Amino acid sequence: MDFPRIVIAALRGGSGKTIVSIGIIAALTNLGKTIVPFKKGPDYIDAGWLAMAGGRPCYNLDTFLLEPETIRQSFLSHTQKGDIAFIEGNRGLYDGIDLEGRTSTAELAKLLNAPVILCVDCTKTTRTMAAVISGCLRFDPEVSIKGVILNQVAGSRHENILRESIQSYCGLPVLGAIPKLRKQNFPERHMGLVPTAEHEWARDSIAAVAQVAAQHLDLDAIVAIAREAPPWPPEGRGPGTADGSRKTEERIRPAPARVERPAPRIGILRDSAFQFYYPENIEALAARGAEIVFISPLADPSIPPLDALYIGGGFPETHAAALARNKGFRRELQARAEDGLPIYAECGGLMYLGEELVLEGKAFAMAGVLPVSFGFHQRPQGHGYTVATVERANPYYAIGTEIRGHEFHYSRVLRWAGHDRDLVFRMQRGVGIHKDKDGLLYKKVLATYTHVHALGCPAWAEALVRNAVAYQISKRK
Repeated sequence: MDFPRIVIAALRGGSGKTIVSIGIIAALTNLGKTIVPFKKGPDYIDAGWLAMAGGRPCYNLDTFLLEPETIRQSFLSHTQKGDIAFIEGNRGLYDGIDLEGRTSTAELAKLLNAPVILCVDCTKTTRTMAAVISGCLRFDPEVSIKGVILNQVAGSRHENILRESIQSYCGLPVLGAIPKLRKQNFPERHMGLVPTAEHEWARDSIAAVAQVAAQHLDLDAIVAIAREAPPWPPEGRGPGTADGSRKTEERIRPAPARVERPAPRIGILRDSAFQFYYPENIEALAARGAEIVFISPLADPSIPPLDALYIGGGFPETHAAALARNKGFRRELQARAEDGLPIYAECGGLMYLGEELVLEGKAFAMAGVLPVSFGFHQRPQGHGYTVATVERANPYYAIGTEIRGHEFHYSRVLRWAGHDRDLVFRMQRGVGIHKDKDGLLYKKVLATYTHVHALGCPAWAEALVRNAVAYQISKRK
């Protein structure tokens, strides 16, 4: 497949790479091109902005959470109806969790045989930037770095020195220079951009950075680099695996079984309090035959008939008062949990299922399903990739299953009235809920700080749908 694709990378986190990516995607979309956005790394907020800029879902490509063949197949399946695949990296180009950098943006670019454009923050530097970029070129010659975007440029003199130095010493084209912008269109929270669902002027912000990209970047040259990407997969190899074997799509998108029953209804809490969902997770539930029902504990007074419930992450702490005020929803959720409704919750969902959130000394009542109260800290209490082993019986995962995911939370347990036997995961990597344990189980409720990706953990969607079907059948008897 000769498909145009490009990776935007940086020298470090906080270089403006995400805002530049949003601007490029939005500007090219305004020109009538269909951009297929992808995000490298465990991320919901940046992906939400990229999706809004491109007008279509942004999919995750993560070399820790997903196997290489799964990444290739996901990439292929989502790029069929677009003009250019645009992949935003994370952190620095070569940054990863080990010495070999196996989880780095560079390794993803090599896996997809995609050209790389470096976005560099040029604050208080000139000729030295050429030395840094030269080091990136030589560090791994298999990484195809094809151009540079200058960010935070102080003026025309600063820009000219940077351009001449990089082009002379590195032999790379400078594809544009973005000046220091006075207006902050993208306020930050929790080490990332504010979620689009909480940002009333999100579209205005995207329009503003699209104009910046159109004015200061050579969009034609960027598109040309994407179109010069070599054919992929390499000749003689199938699209599924590195050895050329073709992998079936069962792992990613299995066909639902044909049975004579209504589709199980799986509710998903989605609003500005709960918004952290990989589109692949929702698609995996639908692909296994579930009917998806979106509901909001902020806006809905009650819960419709459901066979299971999925509560993702978000920022319930910023909506604690509104969540607490909706007593009818909270009480009904507690009653459904007591009745055996299958509920799977991640991070923010875990907090909502607890007894209360304590913010600056004030307690806000939550659903009261789980015997735990949460407070908040100024610094992250859990941050990064996780690896958990299932140690105790539960309705979702077999004992001995290894689950790869990620956690990112400022909340922490203040009061815990449960038992260690109620926690079914042992953390090999990561923090979890309590004493290196995660996965709080109560009846058919399983709540965890660990976020999973459906393509890297196919057992998750299968189990949630299976439990939904069983609950549906039980209610018919």
